[in-house]
Amino acid sequence: MKNTTNIVAWIVLGVSAVSIGLYPLLYFVVGREFGILPSKGEQLLDNAFWNIGFYGHIVFGGVALLIGWVQFSEKIRNTYIKLHKGIGKLYVISVLISAVCGGYIAFFATGGIVSTIGFASLALIWLFYTLRGYLAVRNKDLSLHKGFMIYSYAATFAAVTLRIWLPILHILFDDHIVAYRIVSWLCWVPNIVFAFFWVRKRGLVIG
Repeated sequence: MKNTTNIVAWIVLGVSAVSIGLYPLLYFVVGREFGILPSKGEQLLDNAFWNIGFYGHIVFGGVALLIGWVQFSEKIRNTYIKLHKGIGKLYVISVLISAVCGGYIAFFATGGIVSTIGFASLALIWLFYTLRGYLAVRNKDLSLHKGFMIYSYAATFAAVTLRIWLPILHILFDDHIVAYRIVSWLCWVPNIVFAFFWVRKRGLVIG
């Protein structure tokens, strides 16, 4: 029963990750009329640095989301070690690029200072957990590595939870600015809390 539950949870995780991981492709197909772009001013949309930050964030964040869920398969981790390491390296590189870009574009977030602090905080902890997880495996501390990478992917998964919460908040408050300010925190804080209890339940050492 437990194994069945784990498999179902892994499949749901995968479907969610792949669906939202491919989401950035729509920005290249639809263009400026898609997603958050219509809410941005022409001056910002024509800013080369903002565009590098925005597309760097969504593309590499999408890659991290697309491949990171595979690492939660114990069979893949134990049987296909080279594949696990290869995916892990690509994941770390993708997170580093996406988090740095995300931290930059957070300063232009809809909702002002509240949203800026929320998204910038996410970028910082995303970087922190991912780097700590990478350094842990380099030091051959697998327990610490597993724990921090759970936190890392919880931060990555904010891309999914944001798209779940935002329409709900729009319905509740009927105000895009208010909804965006709330979701800048709600998309990741509960994820990190969930990761805390998951890591604790598995007896993984963090520190």
